[in-house]
This record gives sequence, structure tokens and C-alpha cells, in this order.
Amino acid sequence: MDPEVLKKAPLFAGLEDEAASALSDAMGTIRLSKGDVLFHEGDAEDRLYVVITGKIKLGRSGSAGRENLLAVLGPGQMFGELSLFDPGPRSTTATAVTACEIRTLEHDELMGWLTGRPEVAQGLLGQLAARLRRANDVVADLVFSDVPGRVAKQLLELAQRFGDKRDDGVHVHHDLTQEELAQLVGASRETVNKALADFAARGWIRLEPRSVTILDVERVERRAR
Repeated sequence: MDPEVLKKAPLFAGLEDEAASALSDAMGTIRLSKGDVLFHEGDAEDRLYVVITGKIKLGRSGSAGRENLLAVLGPGQMFGELSLFDPGPRSTTATAVTACEIRTLEHDELMGWLTGRPEVAQGLLGQLAARLRRANDVVADLVFSDVPGRVAKQLLELAQRFGDKRDDGVHVHHDLTQEELAQLVGASRETVNKALADFAARGWIRLEPRSVTILDVERVERRAR
């Protein structure tokens, strides 16, 4: 495990090396294979998780059985913190998009850190604030932005987390199927594929299996506004 990845998590923001090491020692480790479910929507459990390697997707199922993909998380990102402050069933299902290593922290262990280390509480509050801000952005996008705009914005967000700058552009190996990418955008697969094909025809992106190269970042950014 790369300790620098763990330190990127909001839980560790502001902690000195000694405290960060002690917190890391208190955490457990879970390894998942591609397709493994970490927890299901409705499960009663209250652990906090930090992604060390790989990708995890968080989704919810609708009444008609269609899945709504809320987020794809990568190394250094944290999830599951809501149950620590609002105990209850899990509101999402967490599934491994790729093979993953996950660090876990039990509820009781974290409570001790919150009372003894205000900086840990500040890190968690920052995470919650970012989650709320993202939720507001998603609602605004669904109301005010068309599907191509949402596709462009999602490509940029994926590039920020998983992008690799190369000579010809930013290569984004997102590991998502076409259906999963459509779920993340919040539109049908056909509509999202049409937007992607249009971007490719304009020379803005190059489509590849479970990945995309953004050839013209500026154009994609304009379309995302």
C-alpha cells in the first residue's frame, strides 16, 4: 500500500505524520476482485472506506430495476461516512469496477478519533460539504444542461481523477461500460453514445475500449458549460 494515497483522503487532512500513521494502523484492509460487491443498498453497517487502488462505483436501483450510477471513486477517495453521523441502511450499492484494495475504519474507532482530534472532524465535515455541493451540481445539471453538456462535464470529471496527460491529449481509462457511463450521466445509452460519436466526429475526443482520449480539452470544457 502506498501511504501517500491514504494521506490524500479527507480523513487525514491536517494530521501530522505520527497521528496519520496511528490512524492508518487502526484501519482494516479489504481486497476485492472486479465485480465484487462491498455492500448493498439497504445493508445495515457503518464502516468508513478509503480507496487505495482500483475503482469503486456507487449506485442505486430504481423501481423499474434500472441502476443510477452516482459516482466512480478512485485512489485516495473516501465513502461511507454518512452512516457514521446518520445510522441507517446504506443508501447505495458499492461495487468494484476493477480489482481494488480498500482500507476500512470501524464506527467506534472513528468516534474516538473525532473526540480527540478536531482535525479529523474537520476533514469529515469538508467531505460532507463537498458531497452536498456535488449533489446540488447534479440537480442543476439535470435541470439546466442538455445530455451532450452533461457528457462533456462527466468526461472532464473522470479526466481529473483518472486522466493521464500524453502528447496527443488526456487519456482517461475509466473502465466503464457504455451502459455504466450512461448511468453516470443520467441519460439513455443511445443518447450518450450519440453525444460521444458527435464529439469524436468533431475531433474533440477519440473513443477506445472502456477509455477515451480527450484531444481538445478546451472544446470539451466549452461544451460542458
